[in-house]
Amino acid sequence: MTAYEPPGTPGPAAPYDAVVLAGGAARRLGGADKPGLRVGGRPLLDRVLAACATATTTVVVAEPRQTVRPVEWAREEPPGGGPLAALDAGLRHVSAEHVVVLSADLPFLDEATVRRLLGALRTGDASQGPARPDGVLLTDPDGRDQPLVAAYRADPLRRELAALAVAHGGVTGLPLRRLTAALDLTRISDPVASFDCDTWDDIAAARARIREHGNVLDEWISAVKDELGIDLDVDTGALLDVARDAAHSVARPAAPLTTFLVGYAAAQAGGGPEAVAEASRKAAALALRWAAEDTPDAKPTSDAKPTPDAG
Repeated sequence: MTAYEPPGTPGPAAPYDAVVLAGGAARRLGGADKPGLRVGGRPLLDRVLAACATATTTVVVAEPRQTVRPVEWAREEPPGGGPLAALDAGLRHVSAEHVVVLSADLPFLDEATVRRLLGALRTGDASQGPARPDGVLLTDPDGRDQPLVAAYRADPLRRELAALAVAHGGVTGLPLRRLTAALDLTRISDPVASFDCDTWDDIAAARARIREHGNVLDEWISAVKDELGIDLDVDTGALLDVARDAAHSVARPAAPLTTFLVGYAAAQAGGGPEAVAEASRKAAALALRWAAEDTPDAKPTSDAKPTPDAG
């Protein structure tokens, strides 16, 4: 077993698939529909699906439900057969060399963490030759393994699942540690992304954390983009600057109206971060010109070119 703490957050260099396990009984939640519980206005399952949105194929092992992103559905046999049976069912629907395996109760998992897991796995692939790791998983604040927040090479997973099935007459009911004990794993410590919601206290803590000053804006923007079906990363700082300039230079209600018009103009121009940036720049410049006219010593300005003196 190896320990690993990467210096950065490399992006995935090749396609990957994702398997999300969402069919647990949630006994410590009184049998509540845990994947459907909302944190920050979004179901836990949708939050996890957003983190692995770049997967070529995403398989959710559970009874089908409405999700904000398209997925494939699978079910272990028999239903409720445990995480190994669910993982085995999900793997039958994927074909990529690397697969991200996630539980559906991770409120703080994000795409950067998924990239980090995949980057660490691929770094190991390139540097260790025949001794490549079979997977990279997160550990929680107490150092415990979180095998359902991990990236694996698919072949070792299938090999060890098959071996367990032969040895035990199937994998139903077997604990995950039977699988992870047979794999060569690299570990990354991440106390935030590894946080999972097993109890109502966990749900309350997650809901409180995203409303903290340092988190609430990013959480709200992510929630709105999911709700509206927008997959666009823009410079939120620039948009906030536009809103500030409009509020201070024109009137407070101008801030939300201006940002709406910036978005509309960007869409009319074809969308994308560049279109948003250009519309924001123009609106901010207009707001500053507007404010300049309100100063006592402001000189008249005109965009018209001077005409030659006729005299």
